[in-house]
Amino acid sequence: MRVLVVSQYFWPEVFRVNEIVSELSARGHEVTVLTGRPNYPGGQVFDDYAANPAAFAQYHGAEVIRLPLRPRGHGSLRLLLNYWSFVFWGCLLGPWKLRGRRFDAIFCFETSPITSALPAVLLRRLKRAPLLLWVLDLWPDTLSAVGMVKSERGLNAVGALVRFIYKRCDLILAQSRGFFPAIERWSNAPAKTRYFPQWGEAAFDGDLDDVAEAPELAPHAGRFKLMFAGNIGDAQDFPALLDAAEATRHRSDIHWLIVGDGRQASWVREQIQARSLQDTVFMLGRHPLERMPEFFKGADALIVSLKAEPIFAMTIPGKVSAYLSAGRPILAMLDGEGSRVISEAGAGLAAPAGDAAALAGQALALVATPITERQAMGVRARAYARREFDRATLITQLETWLREVSR
Repeated sequence: MRVLVVSQYFWPEVFRVNEIVSELSARGHEVTVLTGRPNYPGGQVFDDYAANPAAFAQYHGAEVIRLPLRPRGHGSLRLLLNYWSFVFWGCLLGPWKLRGRRFDAIFCFETSPITSALPAVLLRRLKRAPLLLWVLDLWPDTLSAVGMVKSERGLNAVGALVRFIYKRCDLILAQSRGFFPAIERWSNAPAKTRYFPQWGEAAFDGDLDDVAEAPELAPHAGRFKLMFAGNIGDAQDFPALLDAAEATRHRSDIHWLIVGDGRQASWVREQIQARSLQDTVFMLGRHPLERMPEFFKGADALIVSLKAEPIFAMTIPGKVSAYLSAGRPILAMLDGEGSRVISEAGAGLAAPAGDAAALAGQALALVATPITERQAMGVRARAYARREFDRATLITQLETWLREVSR
């Protein structure tokens, strides 16, 4: 098949769409990617790309076509301009760069923002090719949950845009079954919604026993290491995480480690100083995905958290599948689907979203859990990941859907 992938984010940025492209290419499909200049999450165009854009024009046999995307930068205005620049250049230049080409199907990777699907909608019409949209972030629900849009009129306007996009999709893939009611509310077409969860990235396919522990963890040797890895943003509820860490500060044997970066990173650093948590909470910075197994190897438990909002209760955070694949106990502070998966897997302990006291209690309970039981949690986690979130199985299912709509 000839497949066009439309995604605002793509390699060398780290997203699961990269693995979809490489796997489809490896299976013999002719894949073309329409994307922007890489700038996530730092907000500036990657130095390697800026120095030699031609080196990033192919990815595992797929052709990569770049749009002159405005970098995210810092601040809400720059972020808004980043979002709309992909729409503008995708609709204006996308058809021109793809002129004369035919496709059997279009696949759109939709994490925030939903507007990134608009070029795919236009190309569906121009190319007369069916469109599959993978919904990883529900709009307008997420905008309301994080406070980006507060007025009812504004949320309804975004909802109208979502309805416009959903109605022009041939299949809508939901990362969680909890997404179905919200998607069907706007699409008004339940029959075209499918369940397509996220999987653990290929970096976690191996056994952590074969990996050397990250040298950055050496100062924390002998401590019980609770590790958060990933985006440091509003949705992750760092105020509650820091409250939980503060409640365990009397335990010098417990270290809370934060590996990653994001829009709230500066605030977290300030709070560590303001709360005098320098001996309890440690920020280890952002590191490439390929190095994450080194960090997970030294973690006694991996932390996942989301704010107490209805939208987040519908979500299975992408890091849950990665954590399960890594085979480490999970310490969670979230509701709904994510909490259900961890409980169903027997992979760790969970507290309700936003409940810092409960999270602190579960952290202490995990420290007191015999190491043999924590190891068993890790074994159960990997088994569940292989059963429910196997990458090859899921991409085979995606192939089936692509063929289905292309006929």
